[in-house]
Amino acid sequence: MIGAFAEGDTLQVVFFAVIFGFALAGLGDYGKNIIDLFERFSKVFFKIVSYVMKVAPLGAFGGMAYTIGKFGIKSLLPLGKLMLSVYLTMILFVFVVLALICRMYQFRIWHYLRFIKEELLIVLGTSSSEAVLPRMLDKMEKFGCSKSVVGLVIPTGYSFNLDGTSIYLSMAVIFLSQVFHVHLSIWQQITIIAILMLTSKGAAAVTGGGFIVFASTLGSMNLIPVEGLALLIGVDRFMSEARAIINLIGNGVATMVVAKSENEFDEEKYKEAVLAMNKKESKISA
Repeated sequence: MIGAFAEGDTLQVVFFAVIFGFALAGLGDYGKNIIDLFERFSKVFFKIVSYVMKVAPLGAFGGMAYTIGKFGIKSLLPLGKLMLSVYLTMILFVFVVLALICRMYQFRIWHYLRFIKEELLIVLGTSSSEAVLPRMLDKMEKFGCSKSVVGLVIPTGYSFNLDGTSIYLSMAVIFLSQVFHVHLSIWQQITIIAILMLTSKGAAAVTGGGFIVFASTLGSMNLIPVEGLALLIGVDRFMSEARAIINLIGNGVATMVVAKSENEFDEEKYKEAVLAMNKKESKISA
């Protein structure tokens, strides 16, 4: 357990957390004091994360300066194309793939995005979905999902449901293969995507977690030189914002889908939330 925490092995930490949670549930009222203690600890750690996020732009500036200083100003053009491609792909994923899933379960993606717009802005500024975890737990309950579903799906999704990270890592591999003129067959591309879909499940929800997973995955595949990661350092901050936003949106959609599938969705609370949101926006526009 201590080794998993110290080395940042997210999957092992989640496994231990699940077992620990079952044990606490089995203790009943006897374990309430421990739960209260951990809730106080969580507030302290979230406060620490908020402090770290305030100085994160300095790291982004350093990464961009390193990339331009080492590879020249010309390196910005292909990196700009990569950013545009990734952002366009993620937009299509949200408004086509997730929108179709929402329609299947009889709710609108646009209502959901408007409801969590404050959280999306926070993620955009901090480049981390971890910063809005407590807010998302509260928001999804107000949106109609039961507390039990929200408490299970949202935290689990922070390790296992990383849509944005999977999209970025897959496209980054293609980008680096083109930079180094490494030809990848269709089967190699499918294999790489499958591997990245698995390895991204262990990516941390904090800024830079996806980059670390990407580096370790490239090193294990031995197809593309790991040195190519230096090209991506300068734009990783901007990519991290996109990854975090899509991860957050995907986790919320997954929560609503699970809640509706398990009959744990309150339609009245959902309608009240949408109505209150419309009234608030009409007052602001007026």
